[in-house]
Amino acid sequence: MVKYLGKRIFYILVTLFLVTTITFFLMKFMPGTPFTNQAKMSPAQIEQVKEQYGLTKPLWYQYFAYLGGVVQGNFGTSFQFSDQPVSYLIGTRVGPSLQLGAQAMVVGVLAGIILGAFSAVKKDTWADTASTIVAILGISIPSFVLAILLQYYLGLKLQLFPIADWQGFSYTILPTLALAAAPLAESARFMRTEMVDVLNSDYIELAKAKGLSKFGIIYHHALRNSLIPLVTIVGPLAVNIMTGSMVVENIFSIPGIGEQFVKSVLTNDYPTIMGLTIMYSFLLCVVLLITDILYGVIDPRIRLNK
Repeated sequence: MVKYLGKRIFYILVTLFLVTTITFFLMKFMPGTPFTNQAKMSPAQIEQVKEQYGLTKPLWYQYFAYLGGVVQGNFGTSFQFSDQPVSYLIGTRVGPSLQLGAQAMVVGVLAGIILGAFSAVKKDTWADTASTIVAILGISIPSFVLAILLQYYLGLKLQLFPIADWQGFSYTILPTLALAAAPLAESARFMRTEMVDVLNSDYIELAKAKGLSKFGIIYHHALRNSLIPLVTIVGPLAVNIMTGSMVVENIFSIPGIGEQFVKSVLTNDYPTIMGLTIMYSFLLCVVLLITDILYGVIDPRIRLNK
């Protein structure tokens, strides 16, 4: 176990190094500069600010200087917000993003498990067909499109929920539903496939022969054994939530890291883009690591010693 964790941590560090390096150099090819829209600044003032932030230095010097800062936990200062450290900017915005992502995962996965199990039990019926259609729609419709539809019909037309902003739980409902659609669809599809196989297995037939109730067979045997493989897709589902939240947060004006990332790209805020990219990559690696560990804990046949 210790050897496995050490190897995975090493891979995480290599991945973060590659992401940091590639993002740093690709960012320099972005059109414009952080001061393109600063109409009030003269060319001399722009050059002075560039020199202040070290942008007049050679590219290799900027790269190694940035790496040295990252190793020390310093992600630089935002260009968009004067004299505001990137670490502080991310820290003040990570809360709404984590809350929104957690709600979307819980709602999506739980609803997907229920829908998939129901579809498997009612296999080849109208209920199974309806569940399959819901799953296909959830996968096919992008989260940002669903966000706009929910915003227009449930927020603007019916006025059931707030359209935008972040002032309480009611403001989280529409963005949560928009982000929960994809994990719901994936969980339902995966759960149905697994549970259909389990229901046709020999030990289920044996349980029926023993006279166990239908509810007892489904809950104690079929459902629990079908949930084990579902853990393997939790990591990718969480990643989809993380990436999908960027645009959804911007649509609903949620003060999270996703909205900040979009604004930083539009304003060429290099330090903030780098900080958010590294943070997203780190969260992705951690989520995948936790998923692998949980899979080994839930299924004793998996050994994390390779």
